[in-house]
Amino acid sequence: MDRKGYLGIDIGGTAVKAGLVNSKGEVIVRSETDIDRSCQHETVMQTVIRSINELCASNQIDIHSMTGIGVSSPGSVNSSSGSIAISGGNVPNWGGTKICAILEEEFGLPVSVANDGNCVALAEAWIGAARGCDDVVCVTLGTGIGGGIISRGKLIEGRNGYAGEIGHFVTHAGGRECACGGHGCFEKYAATSALVKEGMMLRDRWYTGRNIFEDANAGDEEALALVDRWTDEVAYGIAGLVHIFNPEVILIGGGVSAQGGLVIQPVREKVNDIIMQDFTENLTVKRASLGNDAGMVGAVKHLLDEIAAGTVKE
Repeated sequence: MDRKGYLGIDIGGTAVKAGLVNSKGEVIVRSETDIDRSCQHETVMQTVIRSINELCASNQIDIHSMTGIGVSSPGSVNSSSGSIAISGGNVPNWGGTKICAILEEEFGLPVSVANDGNCVALAEAWIGAARGCDDVVCVTLGTGIGGGIISRGKLIEGRNGYAGEIGHFVTHAGGRECACGGHGCFEKYAATSALVKEGMMLRDRWYTGRNIFEDANAGDEEALALVDRWTDEVAYGIAGLVHIFNPEVILIGGGVSAQGGLVIQPVREKVNDIIMQDFTENLTVKRASLGNDAGMVGAVKHLLDEIAAGTVKE
């Protein structure tokens, strides 16, 4: 087998995913390595380096035959400098990490890094549910809210690469305090964690989204009402993004996106009811499709785009 390709790295709060990705966006081999959140035995970057070495060793891949490394990272990412901003997201001791410089020195390969939500958007527009679409808003619902925006086929990164922080789009003036230091952020009302927080005030059993949706699917009226209120919050935030970016596709990712009848369909209907009529034309709201591979694939797509633009040299 031709092993030449790209290494895609997806750094999460609890694990590092690594994969060999080809130029078509196909993940040929993959691995997952737990992160030491205490950082007592190994830093996150040491885990990243070890995961790359182990992936290559176990699959007889010559690291020097690789074209480059694309990295998907949580937190605010300065993609031009290849480093993490002060806000390191949910990864311990992550702020300020110079990802590209460390990996370039270690492996002697071109490296690019982008925010994980941006990588999901890139992956889905490349080979996923938004394939062939030039104007895409991707919203991932989980403990927080991530996402990315593609306009006219280009990822919107902003001046420093920080754009796409959808979770901190303010939807409630003077609202709930957020970990970012602000108030009223979208994720404080529409993340899965917000649904669970409200659920726990109603029933002890509702300490996970899975339990809430299980009861809602069984026809429990209180659970259905809870989910209905929560999808209102999701829909209103998405409606604001539709009015700003006028996308052709809204993608909803995260574990709850599997709840088509309870999440995707009502959000679709509510968004179309909220937004101005002209914005409904040719607008599709649907589930993201790439799951756990999205970060690795999107990281490689970001690398390919950087190489094409001459920002990263092969």
